[in-house]
Amino acid sequence: MRASQYYIATLKEAPQEAELASHKLMLRAGLIRKLGSGLYSWMPLGLRVLKRVEGIVREEMNRAGAMELLAPPIHPRELWEETGRWELYGPLMLRIKDRAEREFCYAPTAEEVMCDIVRKEIRSYRQLPVNFYQIQTKFRDEIRPRFGVMRAREFTMKDAYSFDADFEGLKKSYQAMYDAYTRIFTRLGLQFRAVAADTGEIGGTGSHEFQVLAGSGEDAIAYSPDSQYAANVELAEALAPAAPRAAASQPMSKVATPGMHTCEEVSQLLGIPIEKTVKSIVVMRELGGEGSAQSPAEMIMLLVRGDHMLNEIKAAKIEGLKPFRFASEAEIRARLKAPPGSLGPVGYSELKIVADRTVAAMSDFVVGANEEGYHLTGVNWGRDLAEAPIVADIRDVVAGDPSPDGRGRLELVRGIEVGHVFQLRTAYTQKMGVNYIDEKGETKPMEMGCYGIGITRIVAAAIEQNHDDKGIIWPEPMAPFAVALIPLGYRKSEAVKAAAEKLYAQFSAAGIEAFLDDRDERAGVLLADQELVGIPHRIVIGDRGLKEGVVEYQHRRDATATRVALDDAARHVQSRFAHAVPASAR
Repeated sequence: MRASQYYIATLKEAPQEAELASHKLMLRAGLIRKLGSGLYSWMPLGLRVLKRVEGIVREEMNRAGAMELLAPPIHPRELWEETGRWELYGPLMLRIKDRAEREFCYAPTAEEVMCDIVRKEIRSYRQLPVNFYQIQTKFRDEIRPRFGVMRAREFTMKDAYSFDADFEGLKKSYQAMYDAYTRIFTRLGLQFRAVAADTGEIGGTGSHEFQVLAGSGEDAIAYSPDSQYAANVELAEALAPAAPRAAASQPMSKVATPGMHTCEEVSQLLGIPIEKTVKSIVVMRELGGEGSAQSPAEMIMLLVRGDHMLNEIKAAKIEGLKPFRFASEAEIRARLKAPPGSLGPVGYSELKIVADRTVAAMSDFVVGANEEGYHLTGVNWGRDLAEAPIVADIRDVVAGDPSPDGRGRLELVRGIEVGHVFQLRTAYTQKMGVNYIDEKGETKPMEMGCYGIGITRIVAAAIEQNHDDKGIIWPEPMAPFAVALIPLGYRKSEAVKAAAEKLYAQFSAAGIEAFLDDRDERAGVLLADQELVGIPHRIVIGDRGLKEGVVEYQHRRDATATRVALDDAARHVQSRFAHAVPASAR
């Protein structure tokens, strides 16, 4: 491709609203342009990258036996009411009406429509398993769209849905998709981890997220360097301390802590490690069920070590605790006669107590005295308060915790979720009557899995992981072009023009897409634009080098250029071109 025949629109500065590096660089490099809040047009250069990603995803999905189809992005209300998600999705779902006042939604996902297709098309166990996928536009009406295409309202997604006769079949389909995702992200040249994850609103019995590792990621990932263990912090298990609880060695004492309301403040005042403190978190469980604001509520106290954070997702899974909400200050003062920051479990035998595993193993610890300006030191289980009736893992793991698989200790990294696979089981098929007739003639619900990849998000995640202060550094499989030819003085020097055209023809003949920047611009502009756009390989052609028969080659990650003979330049690039091997041969 020649720059003179292509649309290049780079910017020196990104709009002030751009926060993440990927958002800034995608705008500056001319990959995207903003249309409205959370809405972006993909410009020619950006679309080339997007199609590269789609192509690899499509190849691996087909290789795994999935079949591509295309469903409408607009779904009728009736389908979503069958699963109860018309109301459940709330304001995230964009609802629209047609001229007959019939209600539809701009689909945020496609479980319902795929179930509808399968229940109309598949009747017998002989037709199973099947796995349908699509690459389609989705829409989620984010309350605060941000970070460019990382959290846009409209986005492109690959979503696949498997249907099997039994759970064993589902597990095979799930593993096939897990393996396909591993190949996809490996081929894209991304550093990633597959992590065990919570199923969230989608539901089901098991799931894994595929996280691109990046410091700007929204998700925290716990992993063991000594094993394959990895999980989202929302799910990662914090094991109970291996050592038995020490015997009490201090009497319980009431000490003045004026103005001290946090564990950090109390530990500093008393000159003790924060690990000896316990924070008390008061929640309310609505006895009438979720959303029953007027029904009676049960007060529950959750105990977490002072330096640990409560994990709400784990806590919500405890029997008899879900659904819960945090108690208001008024509720706390009315029941416990003390303000938040001075609370503790001592003296409230009638209150349900849930202690984290770490807290249950503590002795001689510090808690609030249930009186403003006072705390209790030397508190011990069984002596000063009854043993907690409920002991559970209700905290986030921290770096240094033992790995749940028993191999090594956990480390934490940040990640960007770009893929998610779920074992839905029969959560949707039972509700929507997606059944098959087995070999005995009996009607049974199909076992279902769903598998999503954020196509547009992958592009942003790749930039977050691959950039410097000059611009983007594309992994080769995602790059809009393989090599950039930068002739200095293309319009002024016949020698430079001839050398550039020769190399361009050689790359074209080899099936390698080259970008010939034949614009009449200063050398500084040409080089800066190329570094901003991030094409992996660059050849600079100038009169001075040609007099010696050489050009300058530089990989986008190289600190300096290498002088290469003009006649060897194409071969030299190909030797450095990791993606030159066809996909079928890898």
